[in-house]
Order: sequence, then structure tokens, then C-alpha cells
Amino acid sequence: MKFLFKVLDRITFYRTQKGWTEYQLAEKSGLTQSTISSWYRKDMVPSISSLEKICSAFGITLSQFFSTEETSFSLTPLQKDLLEASGHLTEPQQQALIEFFKLL
Repeated sequence: MKFLFKVLDRITFYRTQKGWTEYQLAEKSGLTQSTISSWYRKDMVPSISSLEKICSAFGITLSQFFSTEETSFSLTPLQKDLLEASGHLTEPQQQALIEFFKLL
């Protein structure tokens, strides 16, 4: 059961980081709120396809979701595009962009 709580804890962690309710996560992932809440009520592990939808909503990969080390992760295609697009900015512009993202 340790694995179950880790998965659900990770979903809760990412959801609260975004400031989302279960309903908002359901909307953004394309899953129903009853599906998400049933995972917690019934101590169920979500299917891989459901986890892929959850990760997509969070803007992370499955690899990032399951990563145990903060330094070991891969970027999504959109994250790569963001990095490449910001590459031409000066350091102060990049810092301003980071501050802007934090406000979102």
C-alpha cells in the first residue's frame, strides 16, 4: 500500500502546488471529478492512461511524476520550447520572465 499513497500524495502535491481543487484538476485533465475522488475514497491506484492525463494537466511527464530526485527529470516538448524561446533573452529579462511565471 505504500506505493498507492505515494501516487495519491504526488497527485495531491502537484494539485495543491497549482492551487487547484479536485474539480479543477478533473476539468484540466479530462477526467471526471468522481473518478479522481474515488481514487482517494477507495484507495485505488489510477491507471497509467489516467496518470498520463493528470501529468498532461500538470504540464509534466510521467517520468517527472515518478522521479525521486529533483535533479533527475526530463522536459516536455512545451517546456523545451519555452527554454529555447527564452535563450535569446538577457539575464535580467530571463529573471523578469521567471518572476512573471511565478505570478501565474
